[in-house]
Amino acid sequence: MAFVTTSGTRSSHKRGNDAVHHLYAHLVFVTKYRREIFNGEMLTHCEEVMRDVCESFGAELREFNGEGDHVHLLVHHPPKIALSKLVNSLKGVSSRYLRAEYTSRINRTGTGPVFWSPSYFAGSCGGAPLSIVKDYTENQKHPA
Repeated sequence: MAFVTTSGTRSSHKRGNDAVHHLYAHLVFVTKYRREIFNGEMLTHCEEVMRDVCESFGAELREFNGEGDHVHLLVHHPPKIALSKLVNSLKGVSSRYLRAEYTSRINRTGTGPVFWSPSYFAGSCGGAPLSIVKDYTENQKHPA
């Protein structure tokens, strides 16, 4: 939900009970051993599952795409959730659903009982460049 700033312009910042936030994370999950598991149907199903998981956390999956061995997500999330908990849930729930739906395809890849690599990439994005934030912070009027 957007709100109107003091200058009268609409903002994409979200307002919670105790914080105004604009937090985006770029997440990348890689399949175990970087096996080429995904096809178009699997990616579509994975997106649906991950969208539901995000909603259950109060987050929003803004973008999703992938290739045979990895997926990219752009998630808008509230400050009250730990990103690591969201990631664990995204990977765990999607693994269970995909394994149940595409058992024979996944079993042929030789990943064993694990679908995702244990590691992931997370990058913050969507805000002002660091140089702008740094300059803004340095130029605050420090009381004497």
